[in-house]
Amino acid sequence: MRFFKTVGAIAVCPIVAAASVNSSAPLTYGIVLFRMFDVLDVFGPVEVLQFLSHAYQTEIVFIAETMEPVTTRPSMAAMNPLNNSVWSTLPPTHTFETAPELDVLIIPGGPGWRNPAWNATLNYIGQTAPKVKQVLTICTGAGLAAKSGIMAGRKATTNKSSWPAVVQAGPNTTWVPKARWVEDYSSSPPVWSSSGVTAGLDMMLHWVEKVYNKQNATNIAKYMEHIRITDPSNDPFARNESMTDVAKFMEQSGN
Repeated sequence: MRFFKTVGAIAVCPIVAAASVNSSAPLTYGIVLFRMFDVLDVFGPVEVLQFLSHAYQTEIVFIAETMEPVTTRPSMAAMNPLNNSVWSTLPPTHTFETAPELDVLIIPGGPGWRNPAWNATLNYIGQTAPKVKQVLTICTGAGLAAKSGIMAGRKATTNKSSWPAVVQAGPNTTWVPKARWVEDYSSSPPVWSSSGVTAGLDMMLHWVEKVYNKQNATNIAKYMEHIRITDPSNDPFARNESMTDVAKFMEQSGN
């Protein structure tokens, strides 16, 4: 498949093709936002879904406690000692009260997942998850999902650098220390969890392959120039003793 063709003066990107698609393919994806979310945890899935929108009706909504722009900027000066201004902000499209019905709930991670004040966020996740077709967690988003109560009795994985804290948040979850991502179908809805930040891309591309079709997942990865890990057990960052110092650093820095 050629990646580009020109119509007049406009370059069109026919990466995906609406063929061999699951008849129950989702329409609305909702991404939960909270202060100090990880940028790639959000925009990795968005990048993949934007490509899908060339051939499938797809909607992404960004959901937060209020309509105020949500920042990745640390809430504590100690986490930004140089007062740098590199932090991103993202305006929500909906609040928890106004969010539409979702087909897929996406829960990103980021240092802010540890904030004990996210009661409204946890309530929304806990109340919404049973109503959707699929839950996808990225990185330490599995920690938020665990704190909301939806991971009890399930298998999951998460970012290895933040492993101790996330595991503590989900004592009734079977945490898989060697996994690029984990697919749990033990109850409805299915919950997929990915490991560290970039693992979310591999999980999302596998999601495209499974729900839409393999060729679309392959084409999207090629266009992104991303070398996919297609085997969820192929985990180059598996939890082991070499991660101890990294985990200690992440704990001290609040990640």
